[in-house]
Amino acid sequence: MEQQRRVETSDNSSSCSSSTTSNDDYRENTVKSSAMPSKFVLTYGEMAGASAVVLGFAVSLIGVYLSLPVSDYTFLKLPRTLEDLHVLRDNLERYTCDYTIQVLVGYCTVYIFMQTFMIPGTVFMSLLAGSLFGVFKGLALVVFAATAGASSCYFLSNLIGRPLILSLWPDKLVFFQNQVAKRETRLLNYMLFLRVTPTLPNAFINIASPLVNVPFHTFLLATSLGLLPVAFITVRAGMALGELQSLGDLYDMQSISILFFIGLASVIPTMISNTSEP
Repeated sequence: MEQQRRVETSDNSSSCSSSTTSNDDYRENTVKSSAMPSKFVLTYGEMAGASAVVLGFAVSLIGVYLSLPVSDYTFLKLPRTLEDLHVLRDNLERYTCDYTIQVLVGYCTVYIFMQTFMIPGTVFMSLLAGSLFGVFKGLALVVFAATAGASSCYFLSNLIGRPLILSLWPDKLVFFQNQVAKRETRLLNYMLFLRVTPTLPNAFINIASPLVNVPFHTFLLATSLGLLPVAFITVRAGMALGELQSLGDLYDMQSISILFFIGLASVIPTMISNTSEP
C-alpha cells in the first residue's frame, strides 16, 4: 500500500510539472506572437481612405484624357530616363498651345500623385515643366504642384502614416522627433534647412512631419520656400533639355555652392539662439 501511494504521488507530481511546463510554453508563445508585427498594418477604414485618394486622382486623369482629341497616346507614361523625357516633351509640345488647360491639369495631377505616394521621378517632371513652359511659368507650376503634393502626403500620413513609417524608418523618426522638439521656437528655420539640404529625404519629411507634431502652416511655408532653389535649378536646366547628357549635369559646383549657402543661412538663426541660451 505504501509503495502504491508513492507511485501515485510521483505520477501526480510529474503531471503537475508537465502541466506547468506546458503553461510556461504557452505563455512564452503568446508573448512572442504578440510581439510579432501584424501582417496588415492598416485598418479597413485607413485602407478605404487611401483608396479614395487614389480613386480621386484616377478620375481626374480620366477626365483629362477624355477631353483630349482622339489620337495615339502611347507616349503618355512616367519618364524614367532622359530618352523617355525627350519623347514625352516632343509629343506634348503639339498639345500645349491648343489644349493648355488639359495639359496643365494633367501635369499637376500626375506630379501631385507622385509626391503624395512618394513615387520617384519628379525631377523629370520638373525638367518637363521648364522645357514646355519656360523658366518662370515652369517654376511657378513646379512649386505649386510640389507643395500641393507634399501637403497631400502630409494629410494622408496623418491618417495612415504611423504604422508605415515605423516599419520603414523607425530610427530616422526618433531622430527627427528629437530635433523638432529641440527647435520648437525656430522650427521654420530648421524645416527650411531640411528642404534645401539633403539631410533627410523629402519623402520622409512629408510623411513624418505630422507624426512629430510639425504644424501644417510651418510645413507649408517651409516647403514652398525651401523648394524654390532646387526647383529653379531643375526648371532652368529643362530649357536646355537637349544638352543634358545625364541627371548629374543638373548640379554643377556653382549650383551646389548656392544650395549650401542658402541652407546655411536658413539655420544660422537657430544656431545663434542656441548659443545665446544659458
